[in-house]
Amino acid sequence: MSRSIVDWGLANKVGGKFAPKGPQIPLTQAHEIVEQIRALSAESVEPVAKCTGLVAPGNAPKAQVVDRKEWIASNIDSFAYLTAPLADRIRERGEAGLIDEVSSRATAFQLGAALGWMSGKVLGQYEALVAPGKEPRLLLNAPTMLSVAGELEVDQRDFFLWVCLHEETHRLQFSAVPWMSGYMQSEISTLVVSSDLSTSAALGQATEVVRKLADVLRGRADMTELAKVVAGPGGAKAFDALLALMTLLEGHADVVMDAVGPEVVPTVGQIRERFNERRTNPRLMDSVMRKAMGMDGKLKQYTEGAAFVREVIDRVGMESFNKVWESPATLPTRPEIQNPDQWVARVLG
Repeated sequence: MSRSIVDWGLANKVGGKFAPKGPQIPLTQAHEIVEQIRALSAESVEPVAKCTGLVAPGNAPKAQVVDRKEWIASNIDSFAYLTAPLADRIRERGEAGLIDEVSSRATAFQLGAALGWMSGKVLGQYEALVAPGKEPRLLLNAPTMLSVAGELEVDQRDFFLWVCLHEETHRLQFSAVPWMSGYMQSEISTLVVSSDLSTSAALGQATEVVRKLADVLRGRADMTELAKVVAGPGGAKAFDALLALMTLLEGHADVVMDAVGPEVVPTVGQIRERFNERRTNPRLMDSVMRKAMGMDGKLKQYTEGAAFVREVIDRVGMESFNKVWESPATLPTRPEIQNPDQWVARVLG
């Protein structure tokens, strides 16, 4: 029997072991916080739609308030689904026998440990890409939201709502732009199948593609890193497109959460200031982990994406900015993210 590239069950267990514990609160208080986050998520729908001008069909589904272990499990399911074409390709070439138990488990340990650590940092997530038969979900990581609110010493309700505004923006981006999920799925598939898996090094290259794919989904990898394991211009072009898209999505969500903020989040200025301070001046261990996992690239996405969105909106307004969502052709390229004038000239004329 052929083995999977990654022992997904082990990855899930390792992730749970490495996930931070706490904060420790009474069960009744925990239930109250879950209900509060769920209500604030629903409250965020209307102001985000009003701010962005985007319209999603139907009613927004309720957010899923989860703990760190469920967040980890969700991400592992996504990785398994998105890397399935790579596993199929290895089997078709008769190379599945090269995947031994040690390698499969080693990759699982690395992925699980990374997700466990990240579960203590990620506040929420919209599941844009899910297996057939599953519905995308908006996940809000309650223990980490509560923990970060305490670390920042900010108003808890305001902080929860501020996070909900960001994640609701992501939900709206995908639900209001019908081609977005398919486009992202297509680019990821191109990225996976473009990998050059030689018979002699199939396993090493395959597991490296899995790791870099995880970095793509989190925005942590540099283009040159993936170039080492992706052959041909097709894979490089797909990665470039994904990185530009994710920079746009994160920057747009950051701009919206702050733009909505003053009306519905009175302390948004204080929250943003302290949150940015936490991003730019992490504690020693967090700094070490960020460098080890390439998280600096993710933080760069927020700042570069937000700068692009703000400059375009300041110049042409939100309605004209929303041309960005018309088709893949109107998305900014990586050079245009750095130079918004180029996008304005190309798309808006």
